[in-house]
Amino acid sequence: MAHGIPSQGKVTITVDEYSSNPTQAFTHYNINQSRFQPPHVHMVDPIPYDTPKPAGHTRFVCVSDTHSRTDGIQMPYGDILLHTGDFTELGLPSEVKKFNDWLGNLPYEYKIVIAGNHELTFDKEFMADLVKQDYYRFPSVSKLKPEDFDNVQSLLTNSIYLQDSEITVKGFRIYGAPW
Repeated sequence: MAHGIPSQGKVTITVDEYSSNPTQAFTHYNINQSRFQPPHVHMVDPIPYDTPKPAGHTRFVCVSDTHSRTDGIQMPYGDILLHTGDFTELGLPSEVKKFNDWLGNLPYEYKIVIAGNHELTFDKEFMADLVKQDYYRFPSVSKLKPEDFDNVQSLLTNSIYLQDSEITVKGFRIYGAPW
């Protein structure tokens, strides 16, 4: 948790005293405030999805947990889309292809994707263990052969996929890790 302090046109980032212990931070701010909100964070009202962007600004659109339910979602205007995990139910290749098709129809200049815990097939070690057993919780996944998910990330042709990697886009350094 950090906040900025203006100094001669620059912003200095200072680290919140609880940033190294998220449990302690949650407890501290939850107990000391009516809702979890650090004192230096000011809530703003959301703007309509089609609000024009001021000149010289970059607008990020951050979403997650769409779980293969992207039909009918009205996405806000923006420059960079960040989808930060759980874009499928199980990471089946068919789900990844459907998600990729959806991404291909979105107008963002950059689309950056990071897997979540539902993208099971993106975790090769987990899948290697899963296919060795008849795991009842994921019957459709456990029936996959290794060649079905060997490089499932490559199905994301309409985005930049980050896994323990980073990219600089429009001057912003973005790091993605699904862990």
